[in-house]
Amino acid sequence: MTTTTTSGLHPVIQQVTQRITERSRSLRTAYLEQLRQFKGRGPRRSSLSCANQAHANAAMDSKSKIWLAQAQKPNIGIVTAYNDMLSAHQPYEGYPELIRQAALKAGATAQVAGAVPAMCDGVTQGRPGMELSLFSRDVIAQATAVALSHDAFDAALCLGICDKIVPGLLIGALAFGHLPVIFVPAGPMGSGLSNKEKAAVRERYAQGKATKEELLAAESAAYHSAGTCTFYGTANSNQMLLEAMGLHLPGSAFVHPSSPLRNALTEAATERIVQLTEIAGDYTPIGELVNEKTIVNALISLLATGGSTNHTIHWIAVARAAGILIDWQDFDELSSVVPLLARVYPNGTADVNAFQDAGGPSFVIRELVNAGLMHGDVMTVFGKQGLHGHAVTPSLGEDGRVQWDALPEVSGDTSVLRPVSEPFAPTGGLRLLQGNLGRAIVKASAVPEDAWIIRAPAVVFESQDALVNAYKAGELNRDFVAVVIYQGPRANGMPELHQFTPVLGSLMSAGHKVALVTDGRMSGASGKVPAALHVSPEVAQGGPLGKVRDGDLIELNVHTGELRALVDEAEWNSRAVRSAKPDTTTGFGRDLFVAQRLVVTSPEQGASTLFIDTAV
Repeated sequence: MTTTTTSGLHPVIQQVTQRITERSRSLRTAYLEQLRQFKGRGPRRSSLSCANQAHANAAMDSKSKIWLAQAQKPNIGIVTAYNDMLSAHQPYEGYPELIRQAALKAGATAQVAGAVPAMCDGVTQGRPGMELSLFSRDVIAQATAVALSHDAFDAALCLGICDKIVPGLLIGALAFGHLPVIFVPAGPMGSGLSNKEKAAVRERYAQGKATKEELLAAESAAYHSAGTCTFYGTANSNQMLLEAMGLHLPGSAFVHPSSPLRNALTEAATERIVQLTEIAGDYTPIGELVNEKTIVNALISLLATGGSTNHTIHWIAVARAAGILIDWQDFDELSSVVPLLARVYPNGTADVNAFQDAGGPSFVIRELVNAGLMHGDVMTVFGKQGLHGHAVTPSLGEDGRVQWDALPEVSGDTSVLRPVSEPFAPTGGLRLLQGNLGRAIVKASAVPEDAWIIRAPAVVFESQDALVNAYKAGELNRDFVAVVIYQGPRANGMPELHQFTPVLGSLMSAGHKVALVTDGRMSGASGKVPAALHVSPEVAQGGPLGKVRDGDLIELNVHTGELRALVDEAEWNSRAVRSAKPDTTTGFGRDLFVAQRLVVTSPEQGASTLFIDTAV
């Protein structure tokens, strides 16, 4: 039975929100004061000089030029992450023209303000380029700021979906907090080879029981067309969090790119962003919309759906961009009272299409708000009803426009999505681990409960390749804890470590008790292996994980939240941390990110290069 306060909100959620508010008071006040300096200035075009306007209007069509010259119509800036190598972003190719036409119908103009880089972790896994991935988030934030720096826009539409791209766009948009902003998704690809079958082929390939041709055929059957990958990794977790923050039109996250409803939702987002401008009168700046309650709602939605561990890094940086300070203790305390409502791969077998068919993000939001497990009294881009107004599902009306319908009362598939009254687990998907090895995050919802406790000897590796080579050499057919060091943001940019998943999963399937402890990250695809991720402080900063030696007994306990080396205290205290590993992060563009590696904050501070005042 959920306990709530007299206001209807669970007391732990109320306490965590209050603590965040008090912790952030000074920073948030300064942020809002900065935001207010840019409000109330009328149409942005009116502030430009004639030469400024001529440059900004030069390439526009004649009707738009007339409206822009009058400087009385809202002008919408489009920030796009389009490229046609990312399947998730390829559908964005035609969005600018669609938005321009929808804006004209709504009495406004629209221009592509700029583009941001968008790399695919699925392509760079295990490659040198992956060492640029985490830092690309901050580059995207900066590129968003550059796009909006012309000060010619009254609002913005952000086109982005994947891993670092949405957090980067959001951080950049919050730097222009006086502008209304809506995020416009493009939707997932259709279901192909199931994630469970794909993972099985990966394990067989790691064991030498499947050929490369078989593996490629399986991967191609899973990732087969335009749209977001269908597992519940960082990209699709992004979409859940944006829905919970009220930054999408309701229910728009997981509508397919080829659906007529998809274009109608994009047109509706354009119409709505025009209404949210100061000129139109329903002014809703993103810097005020994203507040302490909104951030807590995002974290709760992540925990309730078993989303990506990457967001224990990214949303700390997002919150900081709005003058809000959160940490892993906040995640952990919220997780202790937020039930797990969804089972989507890798914390289940279903994909996001099945999740959407069962009720999707809108169902999750309705359940949590009604149970007092999410703040309903927040601003959203949809209107004045707060999050209560997002418990709807979009459909295409007879006139070709979007209409929002009431959600079904029950889940369409209780093996995928459940109500608060019947959750998959009473607590959320992520847990904080801490002890003499530092602080770390584990994705508990993806790990079978009989693997929540492991005590085994350490085997220390300094790279992904070293572990994979030891496996291929037959040296790991036993119980052990893989301790993989020098994988944090200062060491090498904190690349994803997905090469471990089939290797360690194969050893678990063979009956061995194995776990991973690392100062690196594995995100939403971490799978069934118990993995203590983002161990902080990292070894490159002198973190105690660097004291571990082969054979040390390591205990990882999800139940108690403990992560420790079971070594005599006197001996442990006398040990030196390993010496710094020689820098191998050169070539392939990595030389250009030396400055970022020098100043980046810890993962619990968002692994950010933008807010170095919080560096340790």
